Amino acid sequence: MSINSEQEWAERAAAFLKHKIREGEITYADLAKRLKKQGFKSESEASIANKLARGSFPATFFLACLAALELDGVALDEI
Repeated sequence: MSINSEQEWAERAAAFLKHKIREGEITYADLAKRLKKQGFKSESEASIANKLARGSFPATFFLACLAALELDGVALDEI
């Protein structure tokens, strides 16, 4: 796996989350509810859509999404 820029990392992280959300048949509204349980009280369907569309978000958001999606055994080369 060879990623040459910060932008490529951002695009891959956003694409990975979008794929896992679709794969789990979870809506952004559902994810917002799950993130609230993870302590992300201000996330909404729109804020999640915006973050994933622009491809930039904090690592804390990414990790909370992984937890909210209840993903087990995520390997770095999957991202």
